[in-house]
Amino acid sequence: MAKKSTLEKIEEKTKEIAEDVKEKAEEVAEKAEEKAEELVSKIKKEAKKVEKEVAEEVKDIEKKIKEKISDDKIFSKSKLVASDNISEKLDNHSAIDKKSKLEALKERAKELAKEKIEEKEIDIKKKIKEKDETTEKENALVPIEDYLKASVHLGTRVITPDMRKYVYRRRADGLAVFNTAMLDDEIRKGGEYISDFSPEKVIIICKREAGWKAVNEFSKLTGIRAFTKKYPAGVLTNSNLADFFEVDMILICDPWVDKNALNDARRVRIPVMSICDTNNYTQGVKVIVPANNKSAKSLGMILYLLSKIYCEKNKLPFKATIKDFVDDWDNLLPPK
Repeated sequence: MAKKSTLEKIEEKTKEIAEDVKEKAEEVAEKAEEKAEELVSKIKKEAKKVEKEVAEEVKDIEKKIKEKISDDKIFSKSKLVASDNISEKLDNHSAIDKKSKLEALKERAKELAKEKIEEKEIDIKKKIKEKDETTEKENALVPIEDYLKASVHLGTRVITPDMRKYVYRRRADGLAVFNTAMLDDEIRKGGEYISDFSPEKVIIICKREAGWKAVNEFSKLTGIRAFTKKYPAGVLTNSNLADFFEVDMILICDPWVDKNALNDARRVRIPVMSICDTNNYTQGVKVIVPANNKSAKSLGMILYLLSKIYCEKNKLPFKATIKDFVDDWDNLLPPK
């Protein structure tokens, strides 16, 4: 194969630089959106605090008025009626003052959120029907406690429409929580799906550093080729590249971070399986494994289970334990 011309090399380098700049800009935008979410949460807390203070002030004023009336021994009907009118006026004044403060706080929250923030609500009726995320599931791949220990169930403060159906509830701090019973089912489905492909016809990509250890262990056990740190864009689409190759499917750890691989797969029309967090959009992903894809211990747990299922289905030796995928596993504790 002929060597690349200087112009081709420059074009490829320029493309890589442009992609890196675009990725960094998008990451900054994502962080800004999460920061805005946090500010809105603080504003709501401040509003509740103001409401409580106003109520306490009203009670204090009413108490002082009653004490004054008692001390002066004003028992006449006309005096009592007058005091009632005073109390009523104070109530009205306090209510108006409280309402104006709350309205001001709401306006402040809207300004911070702008058009980026969307109120995240979960269908209460659906929530009641679902099982609690800590409820033990029969025939689970691992005990539910292990999922909690690995924080597989913890999402982000952002919930996209694509991922809403996998969310069980929100915590007090705003983090979304996956339904662990559902996670177990989806991980099992993902493992069975990838098991239908031979190792040489699959690749796994993980640009996020938190997943490198687990991805390399997964690759060693299954024989599936792994790309960490940086995915060489074009290796699936450009047959003129020296390292060009063809596969039947790809596994990525985040459709946002690994979007170059996702886009290449879509161009050549091969299926994509992806670990998706609550803040991910899933366009172009055929098989979704809903879970925390930011944490090393969560990615370790998921890839441990996927590699175990793959090896069992394809009759490959499997002697690994979760400790090979997650550092310091024995000292990890599930959240209270």
